[in-house]
Amino acid sequence: MAFVNFVLDPTNNYLGHAIDYLKLCGVAIAVASVIGVGLGILVSHNAFLAFLAINLSGVMRAIPIIAALFIIFSVVQQLGFLPAIIALIVLGIPPILINTYTGIRGIDPAAIDAAKGMGMTPWQIARRIQAPLVTPLVAAGIRTSAVQIVATATLAAFIGAGGFGDYIVDGLTVFNNTELIVGAVSVAILAMIIEVSLSWLQHVLTPEGLKVQEQEASANT
Repeated sequence: MAFVNFVLDPTNNYLGHAIDYLKLCGVAIAVASVIGVGLGILVSHNAFLAFLAINLSGVMRAIPIIAALFIIFSVVQQLGFLPAIIALIVLGIPPILINTYTGIRGIDPAAIDAAKGMGMTPWQIARRIQAPLVTPLVAAGIRTSAVQIVATATLAAFIGAGGFGDYIVDGLTVFNNTELIVGAVSVAILAMIIEVSLSWLQHVLTPEGLKVQEQEASANT
């Protein structure tokens, strides 16, 4: 009841915090997806760029998000949405970039050669062969990225970005268990919704042939 009463109390502005958090996570996921997929496609055709991008992605993933937040804050010299969104985008790019690159490089060259032999144009090959094979892996990368962003965006409260992180920070500061639990549970529920929704989307986007191969592989193991 304490949880429900806190959420329903207008003075706690739960709806406002929820909108701020959804906006923060939504923009970060969308921009990270566009950049990650674009870079993955770009570097897949150049071995040096691929080596550089993959290693930089590893370095980016090794940087703690709290450190990234304060580094970016020191660069842009302002609190709030901007430094938080930049840090979350940086966090979200690596899984998408790596999965996109891996998916494109994993396509059997024989399939591309066969399509060319049938007279298909590069656009037709990209749309009918490459995209269906790569999309499930890209969707998996976006799912991983989205869950990471949702789970860590609470830390953006330390630089004034708002959202559910405010409840967690305030709850720890004043030892208010209800406020702390509301923030933590809200983030956990949102992360689970994102995980389930994108898992379903990944399944829908997976071609039937790949589903059969995955089922056979699972049966053999």
